Amino acid sequence: MSIKPKKYNFFQRFGRAFKLNITKLLRSPGGAKKVSLGFALGLGLEMLVLSSGSLIYILFVPIVRLAKGSLPASIIGNVIGKLTLLPVILLPFAKKLGKFLFPMKVHYGHHTSFSFKKLIHGDFHTLVSVLHGGIHTLIGMSIFGLILGICSYFIVYYFYEKEKAKRLKRRKNKREVPLNSINQNYI
Repeated sequence: MSIKPKKYNFFQRFGRAFKLNITKLLRSPGGAKKVSLGFALGLGLEMLVLSSGSLIYILFVPIVRLAKGSLPASIIGNVIGKLTLLPVILLPFAKKLGKFLFPMKVHYGHHTSFSFKKLIHGDFHTLVSVLHGGIHTLIGMSIFGLILGICSYFIVYYFYEKEKAKRLKRRKNKREVPLNSINQNYI
């Protein structure tokens, strides 16, 4: 007799994966400050992925390590940032915000196709032209990443402390033995 595993549809799997990652986040070691900082860095750096052409991933681990945040929490924050599609939704607003804060018109250099071969040989003109083309977006997404990172720090800190208090209360209730059962043993 074999038991068939229950099959879940896409939305149920998505919800279960989200709940699992939140549970992992709240139970990860390192204290509330370390976990909150890691999550905030992960979510904030996720906002820079599209505008930096995924170059932010080169600096992802060093930034988290230097800030002394939790790496697993930062990865969870990064994944949640991807799943919410916030970078894609905020992209047009970030470009407008970047143009508002940095109103300079950016002149593109000579248009040549991007080549890793040229980049390896020291020709950084193509990389600079790619970055100049999206400088307004990069500025706007940096600001959105900073705001979302700060907000998520306090939210995760609150939920971490709340979950910790709830766990301690459950543990305390589990250890307590009712007085009636003790008195009956002595009678």
